[in-house]
Amino acid sequence: MSQQHDLPVGGFSRWVNSVEESVIAVLLGLMTLITFVNVVLRYGFNDSLIWGQEVVLILFAWLVLFGIAYAFKITAHLGVDALTAMLPKKGQRVLALLSAAACLIYALLLMKGAWDYWAPFAGLPPTEGRWFPTGIDWGARNNSFYVTDQVPMLEWLRWLEPLTLNKGYPEAEWEHYDKLPRFIAYAMLPIAVALMLFRLVQATIRIITGKQDSLIVSHEAEDEVAAVAATHGEEQK
Repeated sequence: MSQQHDLPVGGFSRWVNSVEESVIAVLLGLMTLITFVNVVLRYGFNDSLIWGQEVVLILFAWLVLFGIAYAFKITAHLGVDALTAMLPKKGQRVLALLSAAACLIYALLLMKGAWDYWAPFAGLPPTEGRWFPTGIDWGARNNSFYVTDQVPMLEWLRWLEPLTLNKGYPEAEWEHYDKLPRFIAYAMLPIAVALMLFRLVQATIRIITGKQDSLIVSHEAEDEVAAVAATHGEEQK
C-alpha cells in the first residue's frame, strides 16, 4: 500500500484537498453515467448520444491529468530507490533535495508550456521565451474560435463569448459558439499542472523540514510481492 503523509492543515490546503477528491469523484461518475446511458440507448433503442464519446474522452483526459497531481498528494507514484537506499541518511537527503529541485524545474517548464498552449484557445496571450517566460506575447493569434467536434454549447456558458470569441469586436459583429469551445476542454491542462506544481512544493518543504524522506515514497510493488509471499507461505503450512 502507498504511504500517505499528513499534509499541512491550513485552510487553503484543506480546500484544495476537498476540491481534488470531489473533482475526481465527479469525473468518474460522469464517465460511468454517460457510458451507461449510451449503451442503453444503443442496444435498447438503436440510438446514441452523438456527443457522448467525445465527452467521455475529454473527461478521461481530465481524470488522467488531475490524477497526476493527486498521486503526488497521496504519494502513489512509484519510485525506484534500490541505489539511494544503499546510501547513508545524509546522502539520501541530498539526493532527495536534488530530485525535488529537478522536478520543480520540470514542473515550471511544464506550467509555461501548458499555459502557452491553452491561452490562445481562451483568447489570452501566451508568454514569450522558449524555455522560461521573458514577457507577454500580446500579438499572439486568438484561437478562441476553435470548437469541439460534437459537444453542444451550454447556454449558461454564453457569458464567455464576449470575453473570448468576440473580444475586441463591437456587439453588432458578435458571433456565437455552435459547439463547446475547445478552451473549456483544454482548461484542465494548466489547472492540473498548477496542482502538480503545488504538490511538488509541498513535498519539497516536507523534505527540507525533515518530515518526508524522499519525493516519491510509494513502495506498492514491494508491498504486493510481500503480500503474495506471505499468502503463499501460509498455504504451504
